[in-house]
Amino acid sequence: MVQENFTTIDGNKIRYLESGDSKDVMVLVHGLGASAERWIGVIPAFAKHYRVLVPDLIGFGYSDKPHADYTMEFLADFIAKFIDITNAGIPSMIGSSLGGQITARFASIHHDSIKKLILVSPSGTLKHSRPALDAYIMAALFPNKQSAKTAFEMMEGSGKEIDESIITGFVERMSLPNAKLAFMSTLLGLKDAKEIIPKLKKILVPTMIIWGSKDPVIPIKYAKDFVSSIPNCKFYEMDGHGHTPYVQNPNGFVDVALDFLLDKNT
Repeated sequence: MVQENFTTIDGNKIRYLESGDSKDVMVLVHGLGASAERWIGVIPAFAKHYRVLVPDLIGFGYSDKPHADYTMEFLADFIAKFIDITNAGIPSMIGSSLGGQITARFASIHHDSIKKLILVSPSGTLKHSRPALDAYIMAALFPNKQSAKTAFEMMEGSGKEIDESIITGFVERMSLPNAKLAFMSTLLGLKDAKEIIPKLKKILVPTMIIWGSKDPVIPIKYAKDFVSSIPNCKFYEMDGHGHTPYVQNPNGFVDVALDFLLDKNT
């Protein structure tokens, strides 16, 4: 069973999903403009092994969207506070896209506060925008079913039909007060973020990079920057998948992730 919970961080109401009762904790961090629902297909499988915590990042989903500078420092600090207030202890973490960049930033600072890390097509090294990303930004700023459908089809990369709930949920969330403000502030924060490579070299925990071979948002060629920079890093290519392989192939993604996370030799 997946429960919807709420907590308060710095006076802001934060929504998160929770499942499982293990003493081992997993935190899943979504990407730009997304919400905890992006992980819904993998939560039940992970909850067999972990207490799974999935926040709507501050500024996104159904969490509060305060007027703030949504920098990497701000978002990584939010994750630290979320882990503390939910008594997550020292969790394993999986971050996707923007969530990957945020969790990488967190891991580079809080060396003793994370067990293992998985980054899924993380942002941070993309040099130029891509058509799929441009379409996604336009859908966020002008949310309607057609713009969202086009954007998600482009990001999916396989030509498969997009679940209607993904489209309607995105449009609903991006139509909430201050949603566009937080989205644009985050984009500006990404543009002004400091070089990520020196920070990646400071990640000391066992790390795995998972990337869809047909990712049209952040092409797989950018994986080498992460793999070559993080000292203890493995790489797995999900053949034929796009930007969010955990959405396209939940079972396959869980198998790969758990092989790494539950391996006591890593």
